This record gives sequence, C-alpha cells and structure tokens, in this order.
Amino acid sequence: MRENIRKKAGLFLLVLAFGVMLTACGRREGGENTEAGILEEVLEEDTDGDAEEFDNAEETGEGSPDAPERASADLPAGDGAEAADGELREMFGADCIAAQTFSVSLSEYSGEVWVVPFAPSAENPEFRMQIIQDGEILQEIAGYVPDRLAGKAFDSLDAVSFYDVNFDGCTDIVLIETYGGTAFAAVYYGFPHDAVGAHERTFTVQEALSDGITAQAEELSISGIRGFLTEGKKNGAFGDYREAYRAVGRLCALEGMTGFDLIYFDADEIPELVAGNEGYCVSLYTYEAGTVYRLMDRWPYGAMGNAGYEYCARKNSLRNVNNDFAGAILYTTYMAADSRHTLDIVVQIETYNFDDANGNGVPDPEEEGSIGCYGVSYIDGREASDAECASYATGEYTYMEGSMSLEELQKRLESSAG
Repeated sequence: MRENIRKKAGLFLLVLAFGVMLTACGRREGGENTEAGILEEVLEEDTDGDAEEFDNAEETGEGSPDAPERASADLPAGDGAEAADGELREMFGADCIAAQTFSVSLSEYSGEVWVVPFAPSAENPEFRMQIIQDGEILQEIAGYVPDRLAGKAFDSLDAVSFYDVNFDGCTDIVLIETYGGTAFAAVYYGFPHDAVGAHERTFTVQEALSDGITAQAEELSISGIRGFLTEGKKNGAFGDYREAYRAVGRLCALEGMTGFDLIYFDADEIPELVAGNEGYCVSLYTYEAGTVYRLMDRWPYGAMGNAGYEYCARKNSLRNVNNDFAGAILYTTYMAADSRHTLDIVVQIETYNFDDANGNGVPDPEEEGSIGCYGVSYIDGREASDAECASYATGEYTYMEGSMSLEELQKRLESSAG
C-alpha cells in the first residue's frame, strides 16, 4: 500500500526529504596574507555563531577593495598572491581562474572541497566550474549566460560568494560575471544528497532569480546583492518576523511567485508566510528567534489528482488529499512541523472506494460498478476504521493559497509593526 502512495505522490513526498539539511557554511583557511583587512571585515559581519560564510571582494578596478586572503590549506607556502595563483594553476590547469578559486566547506559535501572556476579555452570553449576533493571531480557545473548576452565573449569572473540564499539550510553559490562588457549575477541553489538516493548533490542555476537580481539590484556586487535581497541581514539576524518575511517575499517574487498570505499554522502568535502560484505550487515559511525556516518549497498541486494543501489554524496540522482513478483511490496525508522546523508525516491513509476483489490496487472493469458503493482504508498496510482515520483531523481545514500581492504583503507587514 505504501508503495502506491509513494508512486502517486512522489513529487510532493520528494520535497519532504529536503527538510532535513545541514547548515550552510563556507570557510576560508589560512594562507599567504595578501590584504587581510577585507577578510577581517567579512569575518566581522559573521555574527550568527552557527555557520561561517565568506565573500571575496569584486575586482572592479582601481579604488575597489583588494581581494581577501585566499583559502590555501593545501598549497605550499609562496610569495604572495602571484605565487599562490601559480600553485593553483599547477594544481588545476592553466585555464583555472586562480583569483576566484577557493577551498571551502559546503553543506552539500563532507569535508573541505575546492570550488574551481575555469575560463573558456580551446579545449573547453565555455565557462564552467568544478567541485574537487582529494583530486576527484565531484561535480561539474555548467556556466550560465543570459539569453541577451548569448554569443558574447567571456570577459571575467568578478566575484564568488557561498551562503544560503533561499533559507533552506543549504549552501548556495552566487557569481558575478562579465560577458561582452556587461556584468550579471548568476545564482546556483545547492541541493544535498538524500539518504534514499532520490536526489543527488547538485548546484542548479536559478535563471529568473539571477536575471531579476541583475535588473533590479542597485549595485551589482556581493554586498549589493545581499543588501537588495535581505537589506544586508543574514538569516539568524533578523530583528523580527516582519523584517524576515519582507526578505522572503522579495526573494519569492523574484523566483516568480505571485501570491502571498500570512496564516497561523502553529499555536504561537507569530504568523507563517505562504507564497506560491495559485493552482500550481505553494511554499510555507516560519520564523523563530531571528531565523526563517522553510517548511514547504514550491510543493506542486492542481494536477494528477492533487487538490492542494490544507491547514488547521493554530493546530500545527497540514493535510493533503490526492486521488487516483477519478477518486476511486484516495491518499490522505497528515503532516506536522517538529522542533527542527521540518514537516514530518504523521500518518498516510490509503482509501479504496471500490471492491478490489483481486487485490491488484486498481479498479478493473468488473469492479467499476462498486465504485462509490464500497470503502475501506489502510494505514501502514493494515485496515483502519473510519473513526481512527477521522481522529487525525484536528478541526476545520483551510486551503493554503496566497491571496495577496507582494505589495499587499509588504503593506500588511508594515501595518502590523508596533
């Protein structure tokens, strides 16, 4: 029975696996100190105490900050930046962009890895990056070029940053590149490998977000991007839920979401934020002590028999009803948020509204006459009574759909301050 549930509702169950993730982090290691002042400034900004992050300064010409100390734990001692650059090119090849090569800790991998960008070359004509550990290429990441710059020549990789952009606890990668004299941002969301192998480690470019940042950020720099997205606040350092949800709403709108709402999912007095596209997908965020947690990430609905996601106000109860064969089989799943701020399955109920006499799990022609005249439910493969199934409902349920625009959400957040 459970296999049928997983098969039918595979998409939304897959995203549940993303709920338990490691805290994003990136760390510079010691090496030859070229200009330590910028490194110290970056470290001083890191105040959350849970994870270190670092950004290297953009190389934008005279008058801009010098690049900070490069991570170089695996390098021999050298004579400044030029020596370090030479050692990196010996390690990774002549087309390695040494000034933007870093040894870091990424939540997607265990232990330090090298993030190595490569300039186009005769052998590899496109910009690309590799994740390398102990000499093994763990992943190759294709470069992203906006359509408007297609065919333009690669000029430079101007900045690299590693931090959790989308509040999911995974390290993401932010680049600033220049093609044909035009700079742009490229954001890659990181995804971990899950325990059941349903998802592999990967970094995936977010085209709409990247293009939106490029078009709207006042200053196309790492600090400018962070200022634009979160007013410079790191997750964990928000002053209140209003400040946090303004940042989340801005990010979701850049990702293409158009509907928002504030609901009371659990019993406290801090609302949860709903974001999504009505009839297609929905996300859910919660807030505690300066930190935003993502409970749902664009969970799909509106097709394949998935009616959507309902919540019981202040009861910490989420319900999803899926159906197969025009309602002949119903899959009802109840979920609740735990202390780790992830949604866990409380129970999965599989209901057959026909007499499955041959036990094959589908309504056969000779059994179709029994549809609607028969019903039996199962929990973990055993038959469950109507009373037991109904006991998991905690009250009246409301569909989770965003009814406000981003502007209306921002006004609601501002009016609730006080």
